[in-house]
Amino acid sequence: MRLALTPSVFLLMLLVLLRVDPAQALSYLRRPLLVAALCVWVLLACPLAFFGLAWSAGLTAGAAAPFGAALVIMATGCAATSSPAFARLVGLDGELSLVVALLTTLLVPFTAPPLALGLLGVDLSISIGGLTGRLALLVGLPLLLSLAIRRWAGPARLVRAGGAVDGAVVLLVVIYGFGVMDGVLARLLAEPALVLGGTVLAFAGSLGLNLMTTLAFRPAGVRPALSAGLLSGNRNMALYLAVLPAATDPRILLFFALCQFPLFFSPFLLKPLYHRLLRPA
Repeated sequence: MRLALTPSVFLLMLLVLLRVDPAQALSYLRRPLLVAALCVWVLLACPLAFFGLAWSAGLTAGAAAPFGAALVIMATGCAATSSPAFARLVGLDGELSLVVALLTTLLVPFTAPPLALGLLGVDLSISIGGLTGRLALLVGLPLLLSLAIRRWAGPARLVRAGGAVDGAVVLLVVIYGFGVMDGVLARLLAEPALVLGGTVLAFAGSLGLNLMTTLAFRPAGVRPALSAGLLSGNRNMALYLAVLPAATDPRILLFFALCQFPLFFSPFLLKPLYHRLLRPA
């Protein structure tokens, strides 16, 4: 399924965007300053902060450099498109998560490549223009196709087909899961310390982004701050796995695969904490 990784990510983007009405999503924009600040924080402030942390921890040189680079690149990613669903499942603000996930997904082709390759100097065996073009194609083409299909099919037909679209998304996630985990078990058996260490680092990165963002946006209120933290900690690594060339350091690609564990587990590990913090006095 490794060869199906890029097509599955493309189709996932298309179907997820097809299920999101852009006009309705933007109608949730009740706090535009909060949304704008959160987008800037997720796409710009977090990568710079994580670069400083990786540098101070010695992860930008020597044998640890690939994982340090991967940690920084993770922080340049957009919020995962699953963020609204996870937010609702754990009792947080799904509307805020939806708007920020949508906007950061559309903006990431223009922010991540200059940051990762230019300012931070991470070597991914691809130019800034090349990475920008690939990300823009993987995000922009599904967006245009979803708008065209939405216009052609009409709202009523899309509502009737909603269950089928959601079912197709689940099947594509399964295919993506097989593709992204290709070789991880063999690597675990051959180098258990490397894989387990990478998994711990992936959880540390995800939870670190979550905590840092929650504290930064605490003045906006407990629920918005927790929602911001969750979507900041859950970044979309599928886009990078789909567009990065085969010449990219395999340890970086391995780290992106291991980031799937905190993406799916952290909302449920943190759910009791969310309920406790949101419980009325």
